[in-house]
This record gives sequence, structure tokens and C-alpha cells, in this order.
Amino acid sequence: MKKFLLAVGMLSMASGAFAAGKPCDQLKGEIDAKIKAKGASGYSLDVVDKGASAGGKVVGTCEAGSKEIVYKR
Repeated sequence: MKKFLLAVGMLSMASGAFAAGKPCDQLKGEIDAKIKAKGASGYSLDVVDKGASAGGKVVGTCEAGSKEIVYKR
């Protein structure tokens, strides 16, 4: 019974960390690297609050879905 409770506790901690999402700076860097690898230039990536009108294409979400990364050309 103790092993079962320990396993349930460990799984709940792991799922909480997974739901937290990536930090915006880390995800923005990964997206930037992918765009540069395709040879694009003259663009910007902005981090905005979710649902804010940013005038670009949403290319990622971060910080547990509370912010979005917007691509503008």
C-alpha cells in the first residue's frame, strides 16, 4: 500500500511539472532557431498575453498557456 501511494504521489508531481509548460524565453529561442534554419530574415517574435491582439500569427504558447508567441514579418 505504501508503494502504491508513493507511486501515485510521484506521478502527480510529474504531471504538475508537465502542465507548467515551457518558459517563454526558452520556447521563443527554439522557434527562432527553426525559423533561421529555414533561411528566413526580417521577422520578429513577440511574447504577448493570451488573446491580446498582436497583429501576427501565433506560433506557440508558453507559461501554461497564459502567453502566446507571435510571428510578424
